[in-house]
Amino acid sequence: MKRKASAVWSGDLKSGKGSISTESGTLKETQYSFSTRFENGVGTNPEELIAAAHAGCFSMAFSAELGKAGFTPTAIHTTATITMEKTDAGFTVTESHLEMSAKIPGIDAEKFTSIANGAKAGCPISRLLNAKISLAARLEA
Repeated sequence: MKRKASAVWSGDLKSGKGSISTESGTLKETQYSFSTRFENGVGTNPEELIAAAHAGCFSMAFSAELGKAGFTPTAIHTTATITMEKTDAGFTVTESHLEMSAKIPGIDAEKFTSIANGAKAGCPISRLLNAKISLAARLEA
């Protein structure tokens, strides 16, 4: 399986601008720039897209692992927060912190935590990132 996205950039780093598109068309010439990446400009940025990918990947991986254990979630809500820091090597994504809450009928807290941690480690985006991956998981009643 292969997935494709593209980016176009015009100009220098600070005053230039670009657009990002995905093969599926979900993102079509979506604007990004220095201000959307390092300030608070309108548009997206690579780190935000990585956070979205990680949140989505983890939610799906968690659902899959729950299914293998005989549980069907009513809802899974995941937020990923990407941390980018300037290191000796340059700007680097150093961490992705996942915050997840879920409603899962019939599961106990211990099983919930075990499956969530397995999904965190097994999610393909977690394995892609060369960063610390942390998880705060909350089981809703």
